[in-house]
Amino acid sequence: MSIGDLPAVNAALNGMATLFLAAGYVFIRCKRVNAHRVCMVAAFMVSAAFLSCYLVYHFNHPTTRFTTPGWPKALYLIILFTHIPLAVVNLPMILATLWYAWRGKFEIHRRWARWTWPLWMYVSVTGVLVYFMLYQIWPSAELLSR
Repeated sequence: MSIGDLPAVNAALNGMATLFLAAGYVFIRCKRVNAHRVCMVAAFMVSAAFLSCYLVYHFNHPTTRFTTPGWPKALYLIILFTHIPLAVVNLPMILATLWYAWRGKFEIHRRWARWTWPLWMYVSVTGVLVYFMLYQIWPSAELLSR
């Protein structure tokens, strides 16, 4: 595997996080607390692996520019420019939400999770969309040297 393979790995990790988040939501709604816990820890682990791979990729790889003009570029930029700040904001929210669960402060955990879960889901889904738009649907992305 090379650095160039990491965008696909990142998309797969985001996709897995999405599945774990969805399953965790269903499990907690069904009051299956242990299954919920397993899914949410798994979502955190694959998201942490994603963040590691993302940082490795962007420290070692040239910048990528979306070059398809018109509405595809507008759509891509809208998704990207919502995805990035929400990902940054969501990280401390995820950590706080998990911390409250870990400490057994479930009422506070639930209050945080009402905001954290939808943001985390959005960031995971849009991460996959960004990958497909950049490398699969409109693969005219240009690699630029730094």
